[in-house]
Amino acid sequence: MLSFSPAVSINPEEISEYLAFGKRVAVEAGKATLQYFRTTAAVMQLDNKKIDGFDPVTLADREAELIIRKRIKQTYPSHGIYGEEFGLEPGCGLTWVIDPIDGTRAFMSGMLHWGVLLALFDGENPVVGVLYQPYTDELFFGDGLHAGLVRGELEQTITTASVDELEQATTCTTGVEWLGLAEQAKYHQLAETARLNRIGGDCYLFALVAMGQIHVGLDGSLNPYDIQALIPIIRGAGGVITTWDGGNPSLGGHVVASANQSLHAQALEKLR
Repeated sequence: MLSFSPAVSINPEEISEYLAFGKRVAVEAGKATLQYFRTTAAVMQLDNKKIDGFDPVTLADREAELIIRKRIKQTYPSHGIYGEEFGLEPGCGLTWVIDPIDGTRAFMSGMLHWGVLLALFDGENPVVGVLYQPYTDELFFGDGLHAGLVRGELEQTITTASVDELEQATTCTTGVEWLGLAEQAKYHQLAETARLNRIGGDCYLFALVAMGQIHVGLDGSLNPYDIQALIPIIRGAGGVITTWDGGNPSLGGHVVASANQSLHAQALEKLR
């Protein structure tokens, strides 16, 4: 299991190199999943990882993670790797964190709110992050200081919205079934204050926060691989992302992202 450790020092040139690598590899893995999307093969060799629930993994999940792992080992053999499907391989203190398909339920249902997530974790925070949605060919990326979107041949900078009042905000969460009763009550307190609330989205809802389309995005019971790639994107776009109690979201848990600090303070007040 991934845990916190003293941060490994990385210079700006290395960060640029790691981000470029992450973008290339996420696209390669993402394109490999398309042969299974919206086909009967999407649910073939489907396994359930939970005894008392439903946590699906498909052949596409496994193949995508293996592609990413292979590229990391070829390029950065000293780095660690932590992926949803094949676990942790410790390394030098820098760890690539992989969710080969975040939103597997959406993927196997033919819906679009899924993507390949890849981050590089320095021991305290992810320093680069990439989200690739191969069907729409959208590549979101960030390094904590800048964030962008590549779609086809067009690359653009993305920034969060200027909305700073919760009463004017749009919120989104994948669902509330992963929350306990107390956390559900906190979510509803937030939602009742906001102007509009949407359900569904997985990783893509956080990309929409970075784009300025959604103002507060939140989810519960996340693992590190569910959220790490999204943290540098949110922060690079000007947003704020923490746990519901204001802590470091890098290891997951209940996480909330907001367009700006003022809006985030209001969201945390409702969630605490």
